[in-house]
Amino acid sequence: MGAGHAHKLYRHGHSPVHDLPPHCKLAAVFCFVVVVVSTPREAVWAFALYAALIAAVAVLARIPAGFLLKRLLIEVPFVAFALLMPFVVPGEQTELLGVPVSVPGLWGAWNVLAKGTLGVAASVLLASTTELRSLLLGLQRLKLPPLLVQIASFMIRYGDVVTDEMRRMSIARRSRGFEARGMRQWGVLAASAGALFIRSYERGERVHLAMVSRGYTGSMPVIDEVTASRAQWAYASALPVLALVVCLLGWTL
Repeated sequence: MGAGHAHKLYRHGHSPVHDLPPHCKLAAVFCFVVVVVSTPREAVWAFALYAALIAAVAVLARIPAGFLLKRLLIEVPFVAFALLMPFVVPGEQTELLGVPVSVPGLWGAWNVLAKGTLGVAASVLLASTTELRSLLLGLQRLKLPPLLVQIASFMIRYGDVVTDEMRRMSIARRSRGFEARGMRQWGVLAASAGALFIRSYERGERVHLAMVSRGYTGSMPVIDEVTASRAQWAYASALPVLALVVCLLGWTL
């Protein structure tokens, strides 16, 4: 993966958040999410403060609100699940806009929506300010098992290869006048999927043989050594530390 490889969530920029080492950002986001999940759901004001912290980081990283909100749409399935909870969870009943709903279900829906949205927002901010290659280096620096890091690295690289192969096959079908308009065309699509699997498998074998012939023994060499200063760690820890203060107040007040 080249140094310029970037994913769709990444937004190129030069900000204090972009410049932080990736393992600092990974640790900060992980700790922030743990703190948010540990907050009692009844402390509604605490989640508002968490949202303000996320907004402050987005401003510091120069990430537009529209960019962040658009990528929060990934949690729509969880929102749909949460909206059903007031109607399916048993317990004390109350009325909301004239509709009888469950009080435990309302709290459960709020819990899922608040914590899920904050977690997704933090993850989107991490992805928006960190390239994929840097994320992998950060995971490696945090001593994640090397095999898992390699699997993630190969998955990212090979995903682009398979996607490009699918694009070429789609262009080839359209150039021959093929259009998927109904069930009659499913056979062609099934055959294309089978051909894509065979091509991908064969390419994977060729890539593995090429790696072995170049000395691959099961571990990838570390080309870039990512380090962080105490100041950078302190800067990155500001988010989870402030969140922890809010969480402790949520349990005590």
